[in-house]
Amino acid sequence: MRKFNFCAGPAALPEPVLRQAQEELLDWQGVGCSVMEVSHRSPEFTAVAEAAEQDLRDLLSIPGNYKVLFLQGGATAQFSAIPWNLFGAGSKSADYIHTGQWAEKAIKEARRYGEVNIVASAEDRNFSYAPAADAWQESDDAAYFHYTPNETIGGVEFPYIPEVKSPLVADMSSTILSQPLAVERFGFIYAGAQKNIGPSGIAVGIVRDDLLDRALPDIPRSLSWKIAADGQSMDNTPPTFAWYLSGLVFKWLKAQGGVEAMAELSLKKSQLLYGFLDRSAFFSSPVSVESRSRMNVPFVLADESLDKKFLKESEEAGLLALKGHRSVGGMRASLYNAVPLEAVEALVAFMADFEQRNG
Repeated sequence: MRKFNFCAGPAALPEPVLRQAQEELLDWQGVGCSVMEVSHRSPEFTAVAEAAEQDLRDLLSIPGNYKVLFLQGGATAQFSAIPWNLFGAGSKSADYIHTGQWAEKAIKEARRYGEVNIVASAEDRNFSYAPAADAWQESDDAAYFHYTPNETIGGVEFPYIPEVKSPLVADMSSTILSQPLAVERFGFIYAGAQKNIGPSGIAVGIVRDDLLDRALPDIPRSLSWKIAADGQSMDNTPPTFAWYLSGLVFKWLKAQGGVEAMAELSLKKSQLLYGFLDRSAFFSSPVSVESRSRMNVPFVLADESLDKKFLKESEEAGLLALKGHRSVGGMRASLYNAVPLEAVEALVAFMADFEQRNG
């Protein structure tokens, strides 16, 4: 019996996708072997790759002047790839908003290759909010402007897309495909797959064509967006199974009604959980109301000595991976696309019962 999985990543995958992969594991499309055993340059796998790209383009309405890249190294590799790819056109400085641990990691890497201007920081309130645009101190000559629309660990989500002078770069690992997106407002979007796209092992990049010729001359080959784009993301052997599974997720998303349907569902799920937290005297959310994430919901108990009991009993009840990140403690429920509404209903019912028994 499958349980409800609230893991922040690698996260839940749609059950129909897993069942299809299971059925095709030994004999994929009648070729007599697994998709993992087929050459990435074969016509059969090329068709998988092309379909995955087209389905992603359809889901996000990606304009024709953007390249879609399927990359290795996860979103973390892009922390380095971004300055390597964008610091070669003159300016070696960039603007960053500091909203938590993932923004901090991106900032640390960028500082290895150039100057970083911290436009705004939420550190003054323990990274519990997204800074308002009127507080920014933007540069005049930045090569790009980077932000993290959703901080997976802290559960903070920007309720808007920044209006900036330089090309906008966004780490959308936690929020991609959860709602419609105005891709044309960005220079580069990147996302680790293991939350809303597919299994770990692959990352998606969406880059505007005019940014492909701004790389530093000594950029490592494996980090070059241009080389990836010119080689259809196959300059070296890609993670084919992760690519194949991501393609199945894209088809599942289209069958569910696309990102519009996911936006409606994510709102229902997050409102249900936040509504309970706001009514409770026993549980609470540490995030400012206007910046609450739809995807990652951290919460704490009034009596932290009950944390271990809560985690033990919730797992026994079939509610998995509710422990908060080791750096902040508490609890966290990740409500990605593949997490059904029934999972959140079960979680809220368990929390209400736990409060009644222990409050």
